[in-house]
Amino acid sequence: MRFVEAIVLGVIQGLTEFLPISSSGHLEIGKAIFGNEIMGQESLFMTLVLHFGTALSTIVVFKKEIYEIIKGISYFKKNEHTQFSIKIIISMIPATIVGLFFQEQIETLFSRNMVLVGGMLLLTAVILFISDLTRDMKKKISFFNAFILGIVQSVAILPGISRSGSTIASAVLLGVDRKKATSFSFLMVLPLIFGSMVKIIFDMETVPQNISIINLTLGFTAAFLSGIFACKWMITFVKKSKLKYFSYYCLFIGAATIFYGLF
Repeated sequence: MRFVEAIVLGVIQGLTEFLPISSSGHLEIGKAIFGNEIMGQESLFMTLVLHFGTALSTIVVFKKEIYEIIKGISYFKKNEHTQFSIKIIISMIPATIVGLFFQEQIETLFSRNMVLVGGMLLLTAVILFISDLTRDMKKKISFFNAFILGIVQSVAILPGISRSGSTIASAVLLGVDRKKATSFSFLMVLPLIFGSMVKIIFDMETVPQNISIINLTLGFTAAFLSGIFACKWMITFVKKSKLKYFSYYCLFIGAATIFYGLF
């Protein structure tokens, strides 16, 4: 893997993990552009490092919230932080079931099917645009809403559907306060990211011997820094009801991807 590819993959992972433009869709597009040259155990290990970079950036941005949650749980009392943690666990259930029992079916979707990716990007564009038209409400996330958002997150496994975009937009459509919707969306994926990292570790037979430490460092740094930027930027955009700009982007990229896939 060349230095440039490591940096580009890191930036793609960092930006698209938080911006509502589909990380899986853009990574599939990236594979097509690079000709899928990054293969095997090296690719698997790089994926692990990039995911760790975005997970760490989430922890940095939401360190205060995470600290309060851990502090609240440690008292073993029924408080707001304990309830929030339970909601996070509830939101994980649908995606965990899909990941455990439908892994083979999911893998068949990640085969550089540009028409599918483009179609899902167009669907993301519609969801984002509609959410921006929704009147602002100040509801908190209920246990039922947490489960609904978990279902949405599991559907967002499809390449081209933005996980953050679909969950934030769905929360807004359910009447949840935009800032709370954004925070919950980013925090609810943390356990899944670490879970996927553990799965990658177990799937790997050995640590690749020929992998470049420089490439790993460049990819991790790019994912971490771009992740912090994208996370903070996204919070600002959602609060100002500007998801429609990402909708326009997904519309353009989706159409272009379908055209590329067909012709």
